[in-house]
Amino acid sequence: MPVMDGLEATRRIRRLPGLAQVPIIATSATMTGELRLKSLAAGAGAFIAKPIEREALLEAIRGLLGLTWRYGEARSTVY
Repeated sequence: MPVMDGLEATRRIRRLPGLAQVPIIATSATMTGELRLKSLAAGAGAFIAKPIEREALLEAIRGLLGLTWRYGEARSTVY
């Protein structure tokens, strides 16, 4: 981002009224333990390395929102 990086954006979002608890998932192609820790310290609730894998994203969403995924048969809808 030209004006600020994702860490600063996360910190600013956390300071905005009403957004302190909004779920934030940080992502980067640079997967280092240090960047992960910095992202979480800035206020991200989860960190996922790029390329983003579907299961990792779903697990992060599940954890942040306290969801339980339910899987069943696919239903077809005819319009």
